[in-house]
Amino acid sequence: MTTAVTGTTSTTTSASAAMKQELGMNKDDFLKLFIAQLQNQDPLSPQDPTEMLGQLAQMTQVEQAYNTTTALNNLLTSQNNNLALSSVGLIGKDIIALGNQLNFDGSNAVELSYQMPSGTDTTTLTIKNASGATIRTIDLGAQTAGKGTYVWDGMDGQGNQLSAGAYSFSISGIDAAGATQTATTFTTGRADGVTFAEGVAYITIGSVLVPFSDVMRVSTT
Repeated sequence: MTTAVTGTTSTTTSASAAMKQELGMNKDDFLKLFIAQLQNQDPLSPQDPTEMLGQLAQMTQVEQAYNTTTALNNLLTSQNNNLALSSVGLIGKDIIALGNQLNFDGSNAVELSYQMPSGTDTTTLTIKNASGATIRTIDLGAQTAGKGTYVWDGMDGQGNQLSAGAYSFSISGIDAAGATQTATTFTTGRADGVTFAEGVAYITIGSVLVPFSDVMRVSTT
């Protein structure tokens, strides 16, 4: 089992340094230039004090904007660190999350969980591979409203045992009024790792990646 937690470090560059890098100067540089301008101005044609104060105010506003950005980035980094600690705590536990992915280990049957919004007269389960191609459709018959499960044996429509990997499923049916009812599907399984990508924490269940924010229930049994 491996756990990769990346993307949680943040830059410690100060707002002043960020201004220096992007604009070529910071407030200190501007003040030096401002003083030099005062010292070297033409006594017979002095600078307009209103314009000079306006320039100083603009630079102060720019620095405040950089300070705000730096503070928000630090807050985001702190939240990501807390998220990393929380997500790592799920390793080894059974989770239920919103989603339509399932992990097949190549031999053991997989229990698929779903919830029907309304009862149906006819219902179809569709299983697809990682490329999105349909590899099996299963007639589930009539379904009642509420939670349901189906145990998939890991075989395709021709009875061939499929290889281990990530698959997806969907369930839909037709009710008594002829309307289509689509089930809410859930990704289930035991968390075996955590990874971060672009600031988002993912719980790994074999080949499946589950966003930490989609986890609905955690159990130790």
